[in-house]
Amino acid sequence: MVFSSNVFLYFFLPIVLTLYYLSPKRAKTFTLFIASLVFYAWGEGALVLIMMTSAVVDYSCGLLIEKGRKKLGLFISILTNLSLLGFFKYFNFTFENFNGFISMLGYEGTYFDSLPEIALPIGISFYTFQTMSYTIDVYRGNVKANHNFIDFAAYVTMFPQLIAGPIVRYIDINEQLRNKKISLKNFTQGVERFIIGLAKKVIIANSFASIADTLFAENYDTLSTPLIWLAIVSYAFQIYFDFSGYSDMAIGLGRMFGFNFLENFNYPYISRSIKDFWRRWHISLSSWFKDYVYISVGGNRRGKLRTYFNLFLVFFVTGLWHGASWNFVVWGLFHGVFIVIERIGFDAILNRLWRPFQHIYTLLVVLVGWMFFRVEDLQLAWYYITRMFYYTEGDAILSSSLAFFQFNRGTLFFLVLATVLSTPIYGYLNERLSRYKIPLLRPLFIFALFLWSIIYIGSESYNPFIYFRF
Repeated sequence: MVFSSNVFLYFFLPIVLTLYYLSPKRAKTFTLFIASLVFYAWGEGALVLIMMTSAVVDYSCGLLIEKGRKKLGLFISILTNLSLLGFFKYFNFTFENFNGFISMLGYEGTYFDSLPEIALPIGISFYTFQTMSYTIDVYRGNVKANHNFIDFAAYVTMFPQLIAGPIVRYIDINEQLRNKKISLKNFTQGVERFIIGLAKKVIIANSFASIADTLFAENYDTLSTPLIWLAIVSYAFQIYFDFSGYSDMAIGLGRMFGFNFLENFNYPYISRSIKDFWRRWHISLSSWFKDYVYISVGGNRRGKLRTYFNLFLVFFVTGLWHGASWNFVVWGLFHGVFIVIERIGFDAILNRLWRPFQHIYTLLVVLVGWMFFRVEDLQLAWYYITRMFYYTEGDAILSSSLAFFQFNRGTLFFLVLATVLSTPIYGYLNERLSRYKIPLLRPLFIFALFLWSIIYIGSESYNPFIYFRF
């Protein structure tokens, strides 16, 4: 079940909200827990048991840590979570690479070719990191163990952010589990935020997805350099508005249920360095890796060479977290290279440059990186990248035909709209207009946005979320 579907908008959400608000205060968390299990089981079926296994283990480990068996509790938690994640996400990837390795050595065999394809539970990367953050924080003494299993299970399974983030840490939400901020103001703000996220997803992200998918489906030799640039720019807008739109919807839903989730994006495409980009992109993930991986392996406390190694390690794991494929690893290490280069001293040079040059440098690195992220075949990704910077006309007839159908007034409109919404301009204009306090202007705008979104939902068959597979 996805947020931008008729089933969710007209059936699941209204029923759950009604039951939630009718429930007594002490029963609201239980209602949310049951609704979350139904939400997840709707599409995943028995795989919900994996998530519940993680919840039971980490709840028990938290209590074990509190009773003084700190190292044992933390060890069981991390071992269980990483084993589940490793098996379901990386089992087939591991043996595919093992097959390739032994084939290089001259050994031929079909044993590993017959291994079953392991189904990837949706959202396993997100809820695994959430539950691990709980036991690590209990171990560090940053938060007390939860003695109420329903409260903890509701935190783990909470459907607004369950399957595509943001990664919500227990330390940020434990007080809210007991004292939810339920009010008309919070609810209306949540509805507004949800509608904005819905519009970003179905109107903007899906429109660019159609362009990107069409162009990347063609043979790279047939595409001209301008069309390759259109393809990767379209994908950059698609992934940003897809993921930030989901985060907006999750934050909005959280407000409706009385929770305040932290922001997950802060206009990443206006960044002036790759370091700045990772402060703005998928904030919950980058801060998780900083606090639980980078600092745990020594951070910058053990000399420059160890710091650079630690940074590469973090970005290697970041790439691998996104998917069981080498293109994601290369994408992560690609960003790691520029993070280290900036750390070595390039950031000082960068800060002295004209600001537009800083933005251009960052956008070029990010766009080249997205090519590795989008194209799984690394050799093919490299062909695309070389043609981004070495002009080619491709198949002139096909390129002209594709340009005619893809680069039209509608595309130009969405490019301008996406560019504006990728910057703080919208926020600035929104703030300026709010000063005039024109009656009903904002509600009418949000309602029009919702109508526009449901028209798109009714007319479009393409509606996946990119980050569901992570």
